Amino acid sequence: MTPTFITSILLGIAIIVLVVWLILLELRIKKLLAGKDARSLEDTISKNQSQLGELFAFKTAVETEMSAMDARLKKKIHGIRMLRFNPFAGTGSGGNQSFATAFLDEEGNGAVLSSLYSREKVSIFAKPVINRTSEFELSEEEKEVLK
Repeated sequence: MTPTFITSILLGIAIIVLVVWLILLELRIKKLLAGKDARSLEDTISKNQSQLGELFAFKTAVETEMSAMDARLKKKIHGIRMLRFNPFAGTGSGGNQSFATAFLDEEGNGAVLSSLYSREKVSIFAKPVINRTSEFELSEEEKEVLK
């Protein structure tokens, strides 16, 4: 076997491999374009790109709306806590009929509603709360419900 003959065989094998590869690629392209021409495929890709742009715009709008809803939700009453107590312990009047109730949003803003009950009268107090504190003096029970 001469070197020329070996080179010819190797080149022949390479040509056969390349032809098989070309045939496979051609079959894949025909399968891709089956029933369609290149123009309709381009239109489909263009339409998909347009719809993808609309989808991203919708996603941005939804994220904006969700952020606005989250901000509004934080301002709604998030926690309510009530404590019943007897302000006149030891005198036998009142019992545990008095109460302090806190109505707060997530940021600790809202109001404290308190009631002092005795047999003669009932007193009700409302105090604004900002960041879990009030500019008005708070009783121990009111401080407890703000925790």
